[in-house]
Amino acid sequence: MDFELITLAGSKVNEKVYEVILPTADGEIAVFPDHEPLVSVAKRGIICVRRDKHHSDEQLEYFAISGGVIEIGNNRVRVLVDEAEHGEDIVETESRAALERALKLRDEATNQVELEKAHQLVDRHAVRLKVADLHRRKRRM
Repeated sequence: MDFELITLAGSKVNEKVYEVILPTADGEIAVFPDHEPLVSVAKRGIICVRRDKHHSDEQLEYFAISGGVIEIGNNRVRVLVDEAEHGEDIVETESRAALERALKLRDEATNQVELEKAHQLVDRHAVRLKVADLHRRKRRM
């Protein structure tokens, strides 16, 4: 099936894959060829991609995404998000430092708006760190 991951900056991925695991508002879903049509909300989280039916879990590719929209139909999965980062593009030390800054902002927030913004940053950088960790583990195997 075709998989498209599209960000505000343009197409991040556009290729044939066997399976895509997506974070939705109702939980993770796995999409395989001939999946029934669906439109759903993507939440901030991790997209896992298995390119070939015979690939093991160690061969999955990971993307950290912001929330967006998922469209499934006609053997195509299209995910539209503000931003997406491949595991190999995330620098773990930078993400860890950004998470620490976000946690400090959260702890020092003086109003609800600052607190909400800090929570969003904490969530974003926590997801990025998880994807970087998954990518690092994959490289070791």
